[in-house]
Amino acid sequence: MDLFQAMTVYVKVVETGSLTAAAQACEMSTTMVGNHLRALEQRLGVRLINRTTRRQRLTEFGSAYYQRCLEVLGLVADSERLAEQTQGEPTGTLRITAPLTFGTERLAPALAEFSQRFAQVKLDVVLTNQRLDLLDHGFDVAIRLGHPDPKLIARPLLDYTLTICASPAYLARRGTPEQPADLQQHDCLSFAYSAADEWRFAQDHWPINGPDGEIKVPVNGPMLINSSSGLHRAALAGMGVVMLPDALVAQDLKDGHLVTLLQGYQLPHRPMSLMYAQDRYRLPKLRSFVDFALEKWGKPQTSGG
Repeated sequence: MDLFQAMTVYVKVVETGSLTAAAQACEMSTTMVGNHLRALEQRLGVRLINRTTRRQRLTEFGSAYYQRCLEVLGLVADSERLAEQTQGEPTGTLRITAPLTFGTERLAPALAEFSQRFAQVKLDVVLTNQRLDLLDHGFDVAIRLGHPDPKLIARPLLDYTLTICASPAYLARRGTPEQPADLQQHDCLSFAYSAADEWRFAQDHWPINGPDGEIKVPVNGPMLINSSSGLHRAALAGMGVVMLPDALVAQDLKDGHLVTLLQGYQLPHRPMSLMYAQDRYRLPKLRSFVDFALEKWGKPQTSGG
């Protein structure tokens, strides 16, 4: 038995609440997770978890042992980070979290170039619209929408912006809206926000800024969907008008597959930041990614005077 791996698996079982969830987190079978847990209990000679078909509960010793495992695994991680700092070359696993659409459309393609530059860095990427705690979840760096976490270093990136658009086929069939009020006569496809989404506004009203300030335009249409990519595909198929992140539609607008509407009006936008803990910036793998991300998406610095 690999004691270090068994302890790692045990921690995941405790944190996720089930063998199945731990198996997914550890990228192994549920049977293998169970084998690690049994081998650990046999080595210790004491039960760690009382398991039934419906639930699991830590024993008193299991709870104490879980805390000790966290300490041991933390010391190992600190030792690896120390080795990385000593080597000077970017190496090891870099854990990144980013919003789903930006991560899929902008970050993931760019990481191919990053991997070519820094071949010794292994990337562990989690794309989610939830604001996961960096320390609790073991992330080195996060790309976040909205206001930065004051406990972290935040480097400003280009704002995250939206565009109202439709396909040429739809516009040929239904005409082109020239002002926000015209949207009420069109099929507007809306995104169904979940509780995890950071950026929310009413699904039946689109906020648009004009000369007289922000107005909320009532919209209606044949579909409400909880997938940006699904909304994107529907727009390309000519189903209606959409308001989607530029990260998702920029190439289609450039290629003419979609057409920008209401260009004289300003749509919602959110600040976006690159965030990390100050003490981790010493790691070459993190410094290399911070420099790379700022090179790709950093907000230009404005000089005062």
